[in-house]
Amino acid sequence: MAHVAIVGGGLTGLSVAFRLRQLAPGVAVTVLEPGDRAGGNVRTEDRDGFRVEHGPNGFLDRTPSVPNLVRDLGLADRLVAASEGSRKNRYLFLRGALRKMPGGPLGLLTSDLLSPRGKWDLFTEPLRRSRPPKGDESVAAFVTRRAGREAADVFADALVTGIQAGDPAALSVAAAFPRLPKMEREAGSIVRGFFRAAKQRKRDALARGEPPPGPMRMWSFREGLGTLVDALAAHLGDAIRTGVRVTSIRRGEPGASATGGSWRVETDAGPVAADAVVLACPAYEQAAVVADLDPHLADLAAGIAYNRIAVVALGYRQTDCAWSPDGFGYIAPQRTRRDVLGVQWCSAIFPDRAPPGCVLWRALCGGVARGDAAEWDDERLSRAVHEEMKLAMGVRGEPVFRRIVRWPRAIPQYNVGHLDRVAAIEAAAAAHPGLFVTGNAYRGVAMGDCAEQGELVAGRVAGYLLASR
Repeated sequence: MAHVAIVGGGLTGLSVAFRLRQLAPGVAVTVLEPGDRAGGNVRTEDRDGFRVEHGPNGFLDRTPSVPNLVRDLGLADRLVAASEGSRKNRYLFLRGALRKMPGGPLGLLTSDLLSPRGKWDLFTEPLRRSRPPKGDESVAAFVTRRAGREAADVFADALVTGIQAGDPAALSVAAAFPRLPKMEREAGSIVRGFFRAAKQRKRDALARGEPPPGPMRMWSFREGLGTLVDALAAHLGDAIRTGVRVTSIRRGEPGASATGGSWRVETDAGPVAADAVVLACPAYEQAAVVADLDPHLADLAAGIAYNRIAVVALGYRQTDCAWSPDGFGYIAPQRTRRDVLGVQWCSAIFPDRAPPGCVLWRALCGGVARGDAAEWDDERLSRAVHEEMKLAMGVRGEPVFRRIVRWPRAIPQYNVGHLDRVAAIEAAAAAHPGLFVTGNAYRGVAMGDCAEQGELVAGRVAGYLLASR
């Protein structure tokens, strides 16, 4: 029986193991996770009647990867959709007040987020003939070139803050938002590209005999996102070894595994022999693991930066809140350098996130521009968030619940040149037959991206093992 060692038990690593078992039932799989639980930053905590997500707050059905996992794990009856208001009502905190994001052209016309000149630049985007540069381009440069400086300062900053908590002038648009340059290439315009993509989705659905697809939605589970990783862990059972840290990998001696496997995984609990190794841990951990095997590969992986994030969940009595928001939350663009990057109105997005008579709001602090805030002590951090809630939401009373979760290395930053770096990493890994690299450091930070990459890598590993027989 061939044996595959997967280093890292986050969503990507669990997805690789789950799909590999489906594709190659005769292959033994071991997931090595240094933490005390599998699931990575996907974790749900129930405390004092409040349900707090430590990492992601939900997943989008933009791609079928997570919905397919949900189906195959038999979890479909436990799904809950985000509220309709959370899809329609999103806000920015600018100039001292919450300002609703426009939901369409009419909303943009009446919005005060852009000046008349800024609106003109955005509306005339389909008419703009702008040649892209030969090399990589930042998100800010791309949006400025296509839709004007104001759109970049307001909407691009908000988009990047909400997803990566990064710097739009540093992030690569091709890596972080690959659909945008693709639309420009194929349709000559972002706006025309969105319309063309929507029409194509309808044609594809009709060809499959399905109704036209509705708008993209966010989902979770009644008991929170932890349901998904807990189900994956339960399915894999003893194949997951928690509390085991991998220190290095090297080529093994012939006969090191039952099939003469060629890899030896060194851990603090003893060596593990394997026929293939999948590195699904964060890039900085991958760099440490391969440092002796391939210093060049290690340097490439170590060059992927991460930011710092603190999640501050506060619960309030409903009577102490000036209004009950029906929406997703708000973003404070990083250029405003506020103490809070954004707030998710968790109990308005999904049901049962707070006890009766209370609300649960989750603030994100830190990011590239304000990494120092993520390291403030608990009292200073919770006080800063509470002051923002008083200003933005009109809160009158003190919070009745507080939970702070810190991520010293939270979200990988796809800076300009990222795709070239990824190509070099994959080429370097390919020089070592049986070694595979994956994870959210490379081709997408969302849950859907992790599940999708897990499935793709599982297919590659299965193909490699079959060809190696």
